[in-house]
Amino acid sequence: MLDFLARINDVVNTFVWTKTGVWLLIITGIIMTIMTGGFQFSHFAHWWKKTIGSILDKNVISHTKDKATISQFQALCTALAATVGVGNIAGVSAAIITGGPGAVFWMWFAAIFGMMTNYSENVLGIYFRRKNHADEWSGGPMYYLQDGLGGYPHMKGFGKVLAVIFAICATLASFGIGNMGQVNKIVINFTSSFDIKALSSKVLYTSRGTDVTLYMLIAGIVLMVLVGFVVIGGLQRIASVAEKIVPFMVVAFIAGSLVIILLNIRAVGPAFKAIYSGAFNAPAVWGGVTGITFKTIITQGCKRGVFSNEAGLGSSVMVHSNSNVKEPVKQGMWGIFEVFADTIIVCTMTALVVLTSGVVNLETGAIETDSDAVLVADAFNTIFKVGNVNIGSMFVALAILVFAFTTVLGWSQYGSKAVEYLAGKHAPIATKVYKIFFVLLIVSGALMTSSIAWDISDTFNGMMMIPNLIGVLAMSPLVTKITRNYSDRRIRGKKDVAPLLSYDPKINEENAKALAEDPDMD
Repeated sequence: MLDFLARINDVVNTFVWTKTGVWLLIITGIIMTIMTGGFQFSHFAHWWKKTIGSILDKNVISHTKDKATISQFQALCTALAATVGVGNIAGVSAAIITGGPGAVFWMWFAAIFGMMTNYSENVLGIYFRRKNHADEWSGGPMYYLQDGLGGYPHMKGFGKVLAVIFAICATLASFGIGNMGQVNKIVINFTSSFDIKALSSKVLYTSRGTDVTLYMLIAGIVLMVLVGFVVIGGLQRIASVAEKIVPFMVVAFIAGSLVIILLNIRAVGPAFKAIYSGAFNAPAVWGGVTGITFKTIITQGCKRGVFSNEAGLGSSVMVHSNSNVKEPVKQGMWGIFEVFADTIIVCTMTALVVLTSGVVNLETGAIETDSDAVLVADAFNTIFKVGNVNIGSMFVALAILVFAFTTVLGWSQYGSKAVEYLAGKHAPIATKVYKIFFVLLIVSGALMTSSIAWDISDTFNGMMMIPNLIGVLAMSPLVTKITRNYSDRRIRGKKDVAPLLSYDPKINEENAKALAEDPDMD
């Protein structure tokens, strides 16, 4: 039965990711870049100033008195909590193992154009959001598919169907990629790096040749309690935890990576050379050793890039929409920075650590291991090692623990918003049931040995992307119009342009009035 499911899933997954999704993602990013005049390039200084450059601005970081909203910085950290995860460590090394160094270039390529996909999603998310039963903002692809795409002539039914498909896939993906898959990575890496023989020697059962130990069960229960404490507390608690953990974990990982890169500074040049030369062809040495083809290089790079930053999935929009921001474009710019920080900075650090440390032979194509997480750990062990103690492995295990833990928190919010949409008037009860079930599944993730659950969740993850990108492309003229409206008012300083802030006339008027009273409020 599992083999049959695996075969069916492989067919669907190949169609969703390799034959359709990745190319649709790239096309969408390119189109949105062209339609917005290359906003991520032409207005680089502006969006940098309005995002990380405004980090000390009280309007950006201060917590609002309104318990139904979160600050712009909290929204970013919660979104980064879900995107900066295992994909930034294991995903990057997996791309190198299966696609060679050239795959890193295509990760960058996907991210550069993915910035505008994420930007467009966030602009639409803020523009079409509305208040829910708890007076919280609710937004995301479900709403701009239903009201945006569905607002076109004869498209109401089609928009609603795509919205429901997205919400169902988002819910299912939250249980797999956003929960059990992350927890499984945490438990496997943590229990192997910090082995306690008294616990790991007690085998509860064996499945498919893999032992499930008492240590894994205890780790799963501890994670369930920690996640449960945060998730049951709702968005405010998730955002509060995220804004404390995310900046620290990103800085710590970058600092550790920089130590390795600087100590191997002579290898940086050859590493970049391998990335660029391998991006456009499969060198004989790499193709001969691993069977890499040009198609594999592009597919793996773009696919792993999407896994890392989630641009195009429409997932992070659901938490960005909870921001206290008034301007859709302002949150869109945070979306640009999110992709920049996740892929251009964090993923590049991981790639350079792997390619400069010697665990990958850039001349022969030989790789020390075919395990993605172990490859990064081996790279850190080349520097961080005292005697027989592999401090590097411990550091990577802790990094995966923190990265994956925050990913679980972020995805709990995504799934909750998807369930809220599907449940309609029954949302208060449905979201509570969802959160309880989500937390209980954590133990299952800790004890899981079969990869079929992850693979199916990966497919649902990709299936979120297709309806979302259809919506973004269909509403690209609206994104362009909102962007031009913002540029006229905020960048060019035109005084006679009425703000375009919401599809709802009442919300648009309220936000416009608030901006008129406080021009510094974005």
